[in-house]
Amino acid sequence: MRRTFVLHRAEDVSGVSGTGVVAEGAVFSDGIVVVRWLGKHASTTMWSSIDSMIAINGHGGRTQVFYDE
Repeated sequence: MRRTFVLHRAEDVSGVSGTGVVAEGAVFSDGIVVVRWLGKHASTTMWSSIDSMIAINGHGGRTQVFYDE
């Protein structure tokens, strides 16, 4: 099963990503997470789990994961 999501950032502590929807992503059946960062400095990253991705990019709760239905 694959789940897609967006990352919504309420506050941009780094001054790079901006606010609002800053990335799109997917969680694959084996738990691997791929994130496509949007905006001027777009990039793609891969994580071993959603928890690992949030630990680095969650900014203390300022970034939330919203899963697509």
